[in-house]
Amino acid sequence: MSQQVELTGKVIVRPRTDGFGAEITGVDLRQPLDAETIHDIREAWLQHAVVWFPGQPLRLEELERFTLYMGDWGKTDFIEPVKGHPNILELLREADETSSNFGAGWHSDYSFQVEPPAGTILLSREVPPKGGRTFFADCRRAYDSLDEDMKGRIAGLMGIHSAELPYSKHGFYANEKEKRSLKIVPSDEAMERQLHPVVRTHPETGRKSLFVNPVYTIGIDALPEEEGKKLLGTLCARCIQEEFLYRHDWEPDMVLMWDNRCVQHFAEGGYDGYRRLMYRTTFAGDRPV
Repeated sequence: MSQQVELTGKVIVRPRTDGFGAEITGVDLRQPLDAETIHDIREAWLQHAVVWFPGQPLRLEELERFTLYMGDWGKTDFIEPVKGHPNILELLREADETSSNFGAGWHSDYSFQVEPPAGTILLSREVPPKGGRTFFADCRRAYDSLDEDMKGRIAGLMGIHSAELPYSKHGFYANEKEKRSLKIVPSDEAMERQLHPVVRTHPETGRKSLFVNPVYTIGIDALPEEEGKKLLGTLCARCIQEEFLYRHDWEPDMVLMWDNRCVQHFAEGGYDGYRRLMYRTTFAGDRPV
């Protein structure tokens, strides 16, 4: 963590040295927030792409209220929500489960949707004593690092996004044999395709980033299949180079929010034998351009 502290009204922002990711304190998310505080939080999020708030033991109703400060509800597909809270997912893995950890693949949440969510919020409730970190990749700096020839090659290309690999009736979750607490509902709707630009321009900051990921991007439109797969592999590998990564260590009662428009993430395992409980919401975005 950088020693730099950004003071924005009541909000205290401590960015990481490279500017990707920042801790926010000085605010109690259990309480209603005024317009200035909401603005300051959102500005910090837009600048640093991943922000976290330690010491926030929110009730689910308070998590819902904070999410709606950031935007309208995102659309949740293929997973049953918490009973009585249709926009909250309970990400629970019991100590005796042997299934793979949910989210164990680099992705941007629901990039297969027509309008993928702008942001995702996670609230940690129970944190294992080892493992269970969340990794984030800064796809803005990954794009910036490309040479001009590659930037020219991918300008205007469209990625093919689909939920087929994880969520179709012949996908990964439909065929797993191990017990899983998370209620996943495979569907034929997962076979649908959406085209999104390989290089996305952020609608609020104007920055360009790579918008492809190995879980939901299954090809590149207008390119032969093998050529498209090779290019996808190159771009996805660029996004997760070490200099673009942040590895987040969780504490109980921590709220973390990231920008799906320019960030990929990956859920680490390594906590077999321990219970882990998180709650997740998303808020709406727009069609990538």
